[in-house]
Amino acid sequence: MKSAHDLVAEAKARIHEIDLDAADAAIRAADVLLDVREADEFHAGHIPGAVNIPRGLLEFKLSNTPELSARDLKIVLYCKTSGRAALAACALQEMGYLQVQSIAGGFDAWQAAGKMVFTPSLPVFE
Repeated sequence: MKSAHDLVAEAKARIHEIDLDAADAAIRAADVLLDVREADEFHAGHIPGAVNIPRGLLEFKLSNTPELSARDLKIVLYCKTSGRAALAACALQEMGYLQVQSIAGGFDAWQAAGKMVFTPSLPVFE
């Protein structure tokens, strides 16, 4: 029986994972930067310009969003540490997306490297 770790390792062997040094250029060249973490994780902080589609909804959202249906879109994915993003990248490849990349180390590595993070501010109610 396979564990989640096994599935992630298999996914990482089949996808294009980029390191942090290549991430900035990949994001600039991307048509869409997808954060596949849960909404609460995204709202706590994310890479500027990212669109949040949680991993569990990804295939459904992409199938029902016409502007994300072109299979030649340049897509960069990330999650917290890169496991969910690897699984998501595999799913997108299976759906026929041709240019999918995942950021190695995910948001945790991005933040640890001191790269820019957007943290939405909540309105003040007084």
